Amino acid sequence: MASRKDIISVLKQALRARGLTYAQLARQLNLSEISIKRGFAQSNFKLDRLEKICRVIDLEIGDLTRLADEQEAKISQLSIEQEQELVADKKFLLVAICVQNAWQLDEITDVYAISETECIRYLIRLEKQGLIRLLPGNRVRRLLSQDFQWCKGGPIESFFQQEVQREYFSADFSASGELRQYLIGMLSAQSIQTLEKSLVNLQKTFSELQEADAALPISRRKNIGLFLAFRPWELSIFSSMKH
Repeated sequence: MASRKDIISVLKQALRARGLTYAQLARQLNLSEISIKRGFAQSNFKLDRLEKICRVIDLEIGDLTRLADEQEAKISQLSIEQEQELVADKKFLLVAICVQNAWQLDEITDVYAISETECIRYLIRLEKQGLIRLLPGNRVRRLLSQDFQWCKGGPIESFFQQEVQREYFSADFSASGELRQYLIGMLSAQSIQTLEKSLVNLQKTFSELQEADAALPISRRKNIGLFLAFRPWELSIFSSMKH
């Protein structure tokens, strides 16, 4: 079971993911900022105050406990063999991605044409791989860390390059909730390092938001694809004009 310190750590992540500062939280609770900071620093909130904070960020205490429990596992990457097993069976891959996004058995079978028996078989395979733990009632506990990533150059990335990337960029990104920005310029080595750190922080923010929103029903969440990339590069038709 998660410790009080672990629960407060998850609470901090939820606040950060929602863009709430200690000062803003204090104002909403009619408390001083110092008392809020002290509570977080000492990992020591009374139950009634913890419940009030949870109401502000639209979570239950049980959600915090569950999220803290899920962070006990430290699986940050699969093996090549595990990724190959996923890619070989697209339904299995779908179930794995759903589970990564905190879907439960009934939610998967309600949305997709996968029977309960079939889905349970896939969940058992995921448990054997060490990616989840099946709980009573076929509930699922994820065993993936926040910094989970696919193997560089592995089967999943190859699948992404061959199938997902082409389909993803076929859109014109003009609809509401869509964004595409393409920037090109010349930067110093120091500026490149600054840009790289910013992108790493954005990736971390995405993961924190995903974890914080995992407690919400899937009806209040939507699939989001975020593509991050940069590299030293010049359009070939321009580079061909050089001396």
